[in-house]
Amino acid sequence: MKVLFLSAWYPHRYDAMDGLFVRKHAEAVSRFAEVCVLFLYADKNVKHFEIVEQNFENVREIYVYYPFSNNKLLLKTNYARAFCKGYKIVKNKFGKPDITQVNVLMRSHFLAYWLKKTEKIPYVIIEHWSRYLPENKNYNGWIRKRVTEFIVRRAEVLMPVSNYLKNAMSNCNLSHKNTIVINNVVDDFFFERSDQKEQRTKKRILHISCFNEKAKNICGLLDATKLLSEKRADFEFVAVGTGVDFEKCKKHSENLNFPKEMVKFIGEVAPNEVSRWFQNSDFSVMFSNYETACVVVAESLASGIPVIGTPTGIVPDVINETNGLIVDVNDAVDLSEKMNFMLDNFGKYDAEKIRNEAKKYSYENVGEFLIQTYKNVLTK
Repeated sequence: MKVLFLSAWYPHRYDAMDGLFVRKHAEAVSRFAEVCVLFLYADKNVKHFEIVEQNFENVREIYVYYPFSNNKLLLKTNYARAFCKGYKIVKNKFGKPDITQVNVLMRSHFLAYWLKKTEKIPYVIIEHWSRYLPENKNYNGWIRKRVTEFIVRRAEVLMPVSNYLKNAMSNCNLSHKNTIVINNVVDDFFFERSDQKEQRTKKRILHISCFNEKAKNICGLLDATKLLSEKRADFEFVAVGTGVDFEKCKKHSENLNFPKEMVKFIGEVAPNEVSRWFQNSDFSVMFSNYETACVVVAESLASGIPVIGTPTGIVPDVINETNGLIVDVNDAVDLSEKMNFMLDNFGKYDAEKIRNEAKKYSYENVGEFLIQTYKNVLTK
């Protein structure tokens, strides 16, 4: 089977993290089928179309960097030309796709619909975007809404990455008779058991974040940690990651006057280092205002450690008394109390059971699920 991925987000030469979850879906599918990704990028640094072809693991990737323009008509023209150039390479070197997967409903969905009309190639949609969530309020414009509804209705399958996102899309009139929730992928090394546990004297609370305060509410999490520090001092809070609000959050932490070494900001680390932080922590915390999925929750479970999280993204679907606690959104007192409880009880959670139940996020399981979905479409 030949599967073409079209995505509005994908790792590229200016941002290796952009749309990383899309690449992981492509990798998962590539274990069972041939996969080609065609990614178009409006580049302010090029004056002519630049094509880059490469392989990432078993995935063929074709990038077309096309000239950016403030002229909207010219920009759209360049986008269309970029697709024609890229798709010509797809046809010549990969072959005609059997099915197209659209990832993120922005621009690329037009291309999938065009391929369906001109070449009879069916398409499915995986959506990650938080724009549909009422907390985000970013799904606007009459024309945009009608076009998106049109494209969604003509897809074979709609796959949001959580029931939380599925319900939000349905409330935006983006429901589909064939809607299936798809899991994001967790790297295989998160499931590995570590024999090299770090020796430490304090219990460790871990937060992994892209430091987007509007979504992640890290300052609220720090406020809750401050309340906790007024009750006990036998723990440390470690924040891993970086982002637009990293310095703002560090400043907020400094203003809260925590005891020395209680709160640590590690910054950005490689994915395998993230795994080691999970394996050497006692539980993780996510205090987001909104999420579409929140892959760090899945990574925590894959690592066998319990989670405290708000009822957003996948949390309402997966967190229960066997693997964590759910905390009210933006309720620092509630979070402080539940972190206090978890500090005394994290050892009662069955790490092996948590890890085994998280195997649904593995490349193997997600890949098999997607392949079966494609087969169902192609054999209708």
